[in-house]
Amino acid sequence: MKHEGHGSGRHYSFSQPAPSHAPALVSVIGATVILYVAKDVLLPLAIAVLLTFALAPITSRLRKLGLPRTLAVIITVVLAFVVLVVFALIVAGQVAEVAQNVAAYQSNIIGKIRALQESGSDNGLVRRIMSVVENVGRELNNADEDGVGQEALVPTREPLLVEIFAPNRPIETLTSLISPLIGPIASLGLVVVVVIFMLLEREELRDRLIRLVGYGDLHRTTEALQEAGRRVGQYLLTQLLINCAYGIPLALALWVVGIPNAILWGMLAIVLRFVPYIGPALSTVLPLFLAFAVDPGWGLVLWVAGIFIVLELTSNNIIEPWLYGSRTGLSPLAIIVAAIFWGWLWGPVGLVLSTPLTVCLAVLGRYVPRFEFLEVLFGSEPVLDPKERLYQRFLAGDPDEATDQAEELLQEDYLEDYYRDVAIPALLLAEQDRRRGVLTNEQMLQVAETATTLVANLEEIADEEEQEEDEQPEEAEQDGVELPADQELPDGTGMTVFCAGGRGPLDDASAAMLGQVLRVQGAEVTLQKHSDMLKDRRNELVPSDVASIVICFLNESSARHARILLRRFKRTHPRTRVGFVIWRTETEGFATADIDADFTARDITTAVREALSDTPASVVLPQRKFRIRRPPVVRASES
Repeated sequence: MKHEGHGSGRHYSFSQPAPSHAPALVSVIGATVILYVAKDVLLPLAIAVLLTFALAPITSRLRKLGLPRTLAVIITVVLAFVVLVVFALIVAGQVAEVAQNVAAYQSNIIGKIRALQESGSDNGLVRRIMSVVENVGRELNNADEDGVGQEALVPTREPLLVEIFAPNRPIETLTSLISPLIGPIASLGLVVVVVIFMLLEREELRDRLIRLVGYGDLHRTTEALQEAGRRVGQYLLTQLLINCAYGIPLALALWVVGIPNAILWGMLAIVLRFVPYIGPALSTVLPLFLAFAVDPGWGLVLWVAGIFIVLELTSNNIIEPWLYGSRTGLSPLAIIVAAIFWGWLWGPVGLVLSTPLTVCLAVLGRYVPRFEFLEVLFGSEPVLDPKERLYQRFLAGDPDEATDQAEELLQEDYLEDYYRDVAIPALLLAEQDRRRGVLTNEQMLQVAETATTLVANLEEIADEEEQEEDEQPEEAEQDGVELPADQELPDGTGMTVFCAGGRGPLDDASAAMLGQVLRVQGAEVTLQKHSDMLKDRRNELVPSDVASIVICFLNESSARHARILLRRFKRTHPRTRVGFVIWRTETEGFATADIDADFTARDITTAVREALSDTPASVVLPQRKFRIRRPPVVRASES
């Protein structure tokens, strides 16, 4: 049996099982095993691919200047790797200099540790820790002496230190120096060659990849390749600019305060900040430790800590928001998980490559349906629409988070827009689940109660908008500007509107939302629940001076019940406009021609305009339609 539910533009089919992600999961596990086993081969290739993404825009610029392809590629690669080699040589020289000077800072370190130990009381933490360490070492020494037994009583001779001197062999010395460098040099050469050929054959490689994927989805493959290259290239370039804007001022500031080898710490900060979250911490710890070792006092440590605090605040709040015009599209949690995964897989280099590689995986998940879960896991875009997120909060009975989400959206939209585009559609989702039988009565009551609490929490925003409504006409009159008629809601000052839910608690919540928007327009609103109307057969709850009566329905098949309510209200208030709102998110299937009401609406904007309209009401009481029972026809054969 197949059952489909229609609402909010979605179709639910229960005869088709949900697609299984097992093949994709198996593919991910298999790919992870391959990446780990073949990391010695794949790691240089991954570096080459990412460098190709970063250098491709430079090559394209040189091509536009009229240079041949080969010359443009060679110039780009040579300049890039010369910069990298010079950078590496400077860092290596600075590291060697720091290693030579470490011994000179030993006395300062020991003196500060002793000062910390002596500054505390006898029960201080440092003293207790040192005492525990000494006791453990003493117990271990006693255990060793007891285990020797009687042999400990026999005097033993101290062993003589013998140092063997071998004649210097130039070939062996040269081999010992060169052998550790063979692997990195070979990897660097492989990366250079691969980058050159990828830049030279970039269009050919793209065509081959498209042919490998297939011609049936040519536009999607092309878009995926372009987006992956653009996002990775922008990330690497933007991150390089941010790191340089951080590392260069850091080096200058450390040099000014007197930290040795300030150039080294600035350059390391540029490199380490490519590692998300972990890199900035490492770039901070090393200079702080050096300041601790260099200065006998604590002034230099405080200066260095202040420098890092100022640079972090400037980078996080000014430089990064300014340069990150287009983000990587990854959530913060995805960046952390990616750093852990790639660091475990490929070590320190994997940490540096973690974000660009994860960007490629997110693009793969966006354009390949089988790997859509990658985009859901790693992407920064919300996976639920605002109305779905709100409905989920309604189901969870969490009005606080629902209010937070509403306030975030209301920073750019008006209350009317929020109710029309988010809140009412969320209630329609609840009504749809109720009709399908998947929403219990308890859940329905919880959804309605949470929605009503949300309306109450937004009362302050409604008051602010009401003040804006009062000020806008004066400003428009002074400026001589008139708002378009389709953007301006009528003024309800001096009018009284009666709003109520039609058949259930969800209808009551929608009526509360409509009533709040009417109050923003200056009208006096009387809200009633559907249960109160059932008890009030004489309509005594309706004020005598009411200008219009509005009944709200979420169930689109409530026309018969609406006609019954219409006759009730018209008997007691024949000169009052009586209208119905049957909430819909689309115009299809909206049929209210058989409801002889003064007005019908399907959205909150139309409902507010009709409720505050000065159009006279229809005084004709709708007649009850009776069916005429015809006498049975007697056939001649039966007679």
